[in-house]
Amino acid sequence: MQKIVIDTNVIVSALIQKNYPYLIINDLFIEDKFQLCVSDELLTEYYEVLSREKFAKFQHFFSKAELLLSDIESRAIKFHPTIKIDIISDKDDNMILELADECEADFIITGNTTDFSFASYKNTKIVTPREYWELLVS
Repeated sequence: MQKIVIDTNVIVSALIQKNYPYLIINDLFIEDKFQLCVSDELLTEYYEVLSREKFAKFQHFFSKAELLLSDIESRAIKFHPTIKIDIISDKDDNMILELADECEADFIITGNTTDFSFASYKNTKIVTPREYWELLVS
């Protein structure tokens, strides 16, 4: 089973609109088609970002976020990265690489193509939600 690290922006997108992030979360993660990998640091970021007041304008955002976070807590495998990486200028995004390194992820799925401007890190491919979805259906 593939090991996947999902950046927070993909989780937010999945809760706002029915596009590729939504399909990845609802059609693949919920159906156990891949193994989601998280760390304490990433979970903290998920909770912090998903509780931001700016998302209140989206209908049922907080209740959907609460359900998804509960699923993530119960289904994801938690890793505890031991190395520190300093590659990305946005320091918070380095934790994604640290987690991918620790769990030997197959993919990092992110919408942040500015900071994740490279195609891979070690053996982990870095893809957008659309790229990941298209790899699966091709």
